Amino acid sequence: MKRRPGLRNRLETVAVLFVLVCATHALAQIGTDTTRNIDRSQAIDQSESRTEPEAGALVSLSADKMISLLRDDPELLLEVKNAVIAKSYEQGTLMDPQDLTDEALYRLIREDARIRTLTRGEIEKRNDIFANPATDQTTKDELTEPDRYNNDRPYRDNEQYRDNEQYRDNEQYKDQQERRSSGDSRRESRVPEQPETDQPKLGRRSQAKRPQNSPPPQDQNRPATNRQPNPYPGLPSLQDLYRQIPSQGATPKRFGMDIFLNGTGNFDSLPMDLPAGPDYLLGPGDGLNINIWGSISQRLAVTVDRGGRIALPESGAVVVAGHTLADAQEMVQEALSRQFKKVRIDVSLTRLRTVRIYVVGDVKRPGAYDISSLSTPLNALYIAGGPTDQGSLRMVRHYRGKQLVREVDLYDLMLRGIRSDVERMEPGDTILVPPVGAQVTVAGMVRRPAIYELRNEKELSAVLELAGGMLVSATLRQINVERIEVHQKRIMLSLSLPPSDDADAINKQLGSFAIQDGDRVTISPILPYSDKTVYLQGHVFRPGKYPYREGIQISELIRSYQDLLPEPAQHAEIVRLAPPDYRPTVIEFNLGDILDGDDPIELQPFDTIRIFGRYEVDPPKVSIYGEVLRPGKYPLTHGMTAAGLVRMAGGFKRSAFTHEADITSYVVQNGQKVVAKHETVEIAKALTGDAAADIALKPNDVLTVHELAGWSDIGASITIKGEVQYPGTYGIEEGEKLSTLLKRAGGFRSTAYPEGAVLERVQVRELEERSRTELIRRIETAGRGAKFSPSSSGSDQAAMIQAMAQQEEHVVTALRNQPLAGRLVINISGDIERWQNTLNDIELRKGDVLVVPKKPSFVLVAGQVFNPSALTYSAGKNASWYLRQAGGPTDLANKKELYIIRANGSVIGRAGSGSWWTGGILNTTMRPGDSIVVPERIVGGSNVWKNVLSTAQITSNLAIAAKVATSF
Repeated sequence: MKRRPGLRNRLETVAVLFVLVCATHALAQIGTDTTRNIDRSQAIDQSESRTEPEAGALVSLSADKMISLLRDDPELLLEVKNAVIAKSYEQGTLMDPQDLTDEALYRLIREDARIRTLTRGEIEKRNDIFANPATDQTTKDELTEPDRYNNDRPYRDNEQYRDNEQYRDNEQYKDQQERRSSGDSRRESRVPEQPETDQPKLGRRSQAKRPQNSPPPQDQNRPATNRQPNPYPGLPSLQDLYRQIPSQGATPKRFGMDIFLNGTGNFDSLPMDLPAGPDYLLGPGDGLNINIWGSISQRLAVTVDRGGRIALPESGAVVVAGHTLADAQEMVQEALSRQFKKVRIDVSLTRLRTVRIYVVGDVKRPGAYDISSLSTPLNALYIAGGPTDQGSLRMVRHYRGKQLVREVDLYDLMLRGIRSDVERMEPGDTILVPPVGAQVTVAGMVRRPAIYELRNEKELSAVLELAGGMLVSATLRQINVERIEVHQKRIMLSLSLPPSDDADAINKQLGSFAIQDGDRVTISPILPYSDKTVYLQGHVFRPGKYPYREGIQISELIRSYQDLLPEPAQHAEIVRLAPPDYRPTVIEFNLGDILDGDDPIELQPFDTIRIFGRYEVDPPKVSIYGEVLRPGKYPLTHGMTAAGLVRMAGGFKRSAFTHEADITSYVVQNGQKVVAKHETVEIAKALTGDAAADIALKPNDVLTVHELAGWSDIGASITIKGEVQYPGTYGIEEGEKLSTLLKRAGGFRSTAYPEGAVLERVQVRELEERSRTELIRRIETAGRGAKFSPSSSGSDQAAMIQAMAQQEEHVVTALRNQPLAGRLVINISGDIERWQNTLNDIELRKGDVLVVPKKPSFVLVAGQVFNPSALTYSAGKNASWYLRQAGGPTDLANKKELYIIRANGSVIGRAGSGSWWTGGILNTTMRPGDSIVVPERIVGGSNVWKNVLSTAQITSNLAIAAKVATSF
């Protein structure tokens, strides 16, 4: 009776642990169901957001991403609002534009799938959006305007530009048309493929970064070339020759349009540090600061009123409008001098007035603008977004009324840094951008390939000057001009300049070639290789290209062994490209003869000299394995023996059997087959210098150094825990039995329960891990094959499929979360002498852990019962009695598959076909620490599916039982 409180405490602890395990399983199942419901709701929301069924849609943007784009682009926000209002009018709903605020639009985008579809369409019109197919995400850097000809809208929507000759000549456009005509159902890219050169992408609102995997910018002094498939990838001469200069380079864009892409901000007001000179004309709205000193000291801040006057103290009003700042200072000085003696003044501007001007013609945003009075025509163009693709950059006209003030050529600023728009804007001035004039395309090897607008340029030399001149890699013998005979046809012209170093003669000939509107000038590059080159490759210190000259020999490239890496092979070769078709041929030579000067060989252009290492030409090797420090393959040197190979491998390990070693040799017999031969070498004697005991090695020999017998058992130990007299870690000898270890540990204590002892073994845990992985794989791949009655409805079938999926996930989760015990079932008792030297006296292994628990006073009832818990053990009671104490099975119980897990880990399954409640396994007498498990009934599926899940349930409960057993 004194020990009763302790037993009760342990029983309560067991019950709490068991209830926690069951609650964990239940929570995992609830979490799985909740996650599945969340995933289903997300899938429904995503399907609603894709109400637009158009095949091949570019991207499906989320509502939050659309709102983020609208917040960053006010102009796009206004376009979306207008589209929403127009759509409402089409559907017969009148919407007040004032009611459609920003937040109201954002709310509609989140709640209405139709508004999301409409917004997506407006975004696609304004920007070409491509999502990453791997992540289905669109970043801000991916929002670009890649059309090189129309910055406002992608060229696919620009019907006017589709008829343009330059667009119809675009190779990418032709390719798209061919794919459409051939019925290609795949969605072609809406953006032309970017060229290899790192050209800036067009777009006011976003500047795309060059992808990390894109090729680096091409060197302007070298022609862009394409690598062609090379059948000799290791031959550097052919690597240079297998390069092709593409017939179509990057499509040139119009020169000068980039200047309007990156504005300096809001041009409604100029920076305050911009000086206003004495010639600045004052007008209504200008703010003046008048400093007075002398007989009086005062500072006045006045503003020119609508009458053009400013008020002065005791001097009345002075009209300053229409006068310069210098004249206004003299007028104020004169007015104040009449009232005050000996005064001096200084007049300065504090605030600039705004003037309303008009920007019309071919500009992106024509209209009236209020700008600073210090603004020039260039400032006005910036505010209006710059000229369109059809607007001129060279004939921008500044009108004041009917008078033409100045005609501005923007090329002066972009090419020479000279601003010709020095005339300031006045109220009512007009900036007119007329249609673009004659244009010429310059492509190829010039410094600025682009489309240039002509003004006074009539000759090819003037056009090349606009393009920055020709590169040093341009050839003067291949200048092609594609010309349009007006309203008739296209023709090709060629200009070939004679080879000459006289720059004046070249410029004179270029100046004599007339240029017309629509010409396309292509400057071809020189050949991408040098025909005066030889190559050195292979086992040398300085491989690479070397200059060729007439009569050069191999000995001039390789003078001695100092130019070679260690251990070169004597065999070497020359790969020669034989003209005229440069077909490779191989010429072999002896490297030693070349270095001795006995075999001089003259080289030819494009020759590749290949020097090999000794171990590159079918190198002889030998292998050593076993108990040495560095086992592996080693090159076979001249005269190498078994002892020398052991020394090269670092010598023996302490575990090595040093008396003898095994050698396996391979001999080719009659050139027909390989025969293996085994020998034994007294390696210890060989290492001491006994030549008679040593063996000379041959190519591919394998030397094996054995391990000492029993070496792996050195240091072997096991751990014994729990109710023994002296728990701890013990070293064991080979073949030691469990009974011997228990006697060394002092035997069992009086509180021990040997029948429930748990022996954990590393090898068993590894097997359990493989078995669990295989079992999970079988569960996940087993065909369920659910069968439904003909009378079952679709909802019943769906419910059955869902229940099966939940049960599968629940079982797999339980398997993965249960720790592996590695338990080996043992049958022992407190009387060691009874089972010593019997089959139950198992042999111990390195790493074993024996846990002897205290005698439990409970029986566990787990699974599908109404009260899964630990029940107080009652001697002589059977399993049926304990089930009744736990409330009996639930409706989900599989009564026919009930099983008992004994305290020692063995399992008792159902026996016979008797009734569930009165016969068979339920009559089994329970022992302390036993567990009764009522499994869950498997829902639906084939017999294979049911057997796999039943096995998984037993495995999971065995792990729980082992965990409970080792806790006490």
